[in-house]
Amino acid sequence: MQLHELGPMVRERRRSLNITQETLADLAGCSKPFVIAVESGKTSLRLDKLWTLLKVLGLEVNVTDRNGAA
Repeated sequence: MQLHELGPMVRERRRSLNITQETLADLAGCSKPFVIAVESGKTSLRLDKLWTLLKVLGLEVNVTDRNGAA
């Protein structure tokens, strides 16, 4: 997955949970503009805020090396 593909995934998950951007921001302890930036595919984001936002949505990021090993 490319970083710019994360935005649509976050938006889809938030909508499936039926929560607003503002509610997600409150739950994740970030600003609504940060949620908007994530959902619009911004590629330079604070990772600590992103991890918290993903956790609230029940999502996680897995890192693997280029050969596919964890």
